[in-house]
Amino acid sequence: MAQIRKYSVLLVFMVLLLVAFVSSGAYGQEMEPADLVLINGKIVTVDEKQPDAEAIAIRKDTIVAVGSRHEIERYIGKSTQLLDIKGMFAMPGFIDGHGHLLFLGKSKMELDLTKAGDWDQIVSMVEDSVRKAGPGEWIIGSGWHQEKWNKRPSPQIEGYPTDDSLNKVSPENPVLLTHASGHALFANLKARELAGVTKDTKDPDGGAILRDSSGNPAGVFFDAAEELISRVHEEAIAKRTPEQVEAQWRKAIGLAVEDCLSKGITSFEDASSSFRDIDRYKKLVEENNLGIRLWVMIHEQNKDLAENLAKYKIINFGDKRLTVRAIKKFMDGALGSHTAWLLEPYSDLPGSTGLNVEPTQDILEAARLAVKNGFQLCVHAIGDRANREMLNIYETVFRENPGINGKSLRWRIEHAQHLAPVDIPRFAQLGIIASMQAVHCTSDGPWVIKRLGTMRAEEGAYVWQKLMRSGTVVTNGTDTPVEDVDPIPNFYAAVTRRLSDGSIFYPDQRMSREEALRAYTINNAYAAFEEGIKGSLTPGKLADITILTKDIMTIPEEEIRSARVAYTIVGGKVMYQRR
Repeated sequence: MAQIRKYSVLLVFMVLLLVAFVSSGAYGQEMEPADLVLINGKIVTVDEKQPDAEAIAIRKDTIVAVGSRHEIERYIGKSTQLLDIKGMFAMPGFIDGHGHLLFLGKSKMELDLTKAGDWDQIVSMVEDSVRKAGPGEWIIGSGWHQEKWNKRPSPQIEGYPTDDSLNKVSPENPVLLTHASGHALFANLKARELAGVTKDTKDPDGGAILRDSSGNPAGVFFDAAEELISRVHEEAIAKRTPEQVEAQWRKAIGLAVEDCLSKGITSFEDASSSFRDIDRYKKLVEENNLGIRLWVMIHEQNKDLAENLAKYKIINFGDKRLTVRAIKKFMDGALGSHTAWLLEPYSDLPGSTGLNVEPTQDILEAARLAVKNGFQLCVHAIGDRANREMLNIYETVFRENPGINGKSLRWRIEHAQHLAPVDIPRFAQLGIIASMQAVHCTSDGPWVIKRLGTMRAEEGAYVWQKLMRSGTVVTNGTDTPVEDVDPIPNFYAAVTRRLSDGSIFYPDQRMSREEALRAYTINNAYAAFEEGIKGSLTPGKLADITILTKDIMTIPEEEIRSARVAYTIVGGKVMYQRR
């Protein structure tokens, strides 16, 4: 009898324990309802603890649970918005690791020269604009690239057109046409007259003016020399009222954000903003009027940086919408304009090794300012000489400050396109992030060998695998508006390196799809000190999600480019839905 009583007490105890377990919320219970639940998806989380899922529960702007449909159904309440994504592919929101938001917006308010097949088409576009323009009104365009035309201009100097035909169609309207790289522009005679540029105008430090055989300016201005023309254009803009200037800025940002959201981008790492732009971004956030998250590099003169950095360090402003914690500098120009700084002369321009845009001493000073103020440093370096100089500067600063290194500071080299073989392992040794743009490889590929020669191209051009195998963190972005901000063709470029003619640009450097996805999500978050709040679909992180019509991780390569964005979700809110 005592034995039966003993087992009865034990049974009652176990029943009570089970009731307590269930009522405590540990099994099968209804949870506090989520605001939004995604179900029936093929979800790739980029979280090693739970790589795949079917459903996600979101409360306010945060992911609260990821799992099977059965597991997530507990979060569905009367007020929960249920989004059935019907087997589509969900992933962490794309983070563009390097682009120019304001210039993306401005490019949509100017002549789009990206699709022009030759110089004659550009002249025709300018002529059409002149007919519609007022007297003396500036004609602005961007996106031309002489290496992408289907025929060479005639007459030409070093592959660039001369200004004769442009002057004929626009004798009284100044014309400013920016190169796709942003490191060159074309200005007609009227624009040069307004700028006071003549045969006697000297090349500025860090820039160059293309000249004819008599030494006269031919129309093309490289890097620092661009300011000779752009300054006059900015002076014309400055005559507008402050309200007009503000309205134009807001329109440009609105267009850029709309474009980003329609292409699945939830965060954008802006690669050069002024203090004035940052003030305006703060205002947009305060108004709840910035649709994506923005991480900003400041591009200002060292004197202004020294005076203002302390008050412009901004971390997760508003609802984690704006962060400013990096300085941007430019070591050289671009390969397409022959202004990337090389160790040896260009194969197709033997008299030139490119340009050093900002003096190395100035960049060293900026690095010291960054250390002093707790900022990251992000420096544009494309040519092998530019990258070596940057690695040397970083090494110098780390020696000056024992206990710090690139890994703790997360300093970056933006682009890192063309490297000398001996410098490739130095990225990992110093802990420097290689902030790269995969689509540049396939966009530039048809003419890279012409610029560098076969050996230099094979050894050091867009060497993603060589960098990653040495231990370097490699990220991905578009450098928009240099390239379309669309991540899909960029992802495709990363995993295929396939050029327009079907050939593959040194296939051994292709990324796997997993590497390409990480480069566009968690690696970009890491490069901004934000991997704790974004970059993977992990409970506790921000609910920034991109949903695609096709599974880019498994479909045949040739189908990747046909994937479309179905939804873009930022902070748990659907900011874009494909119609």
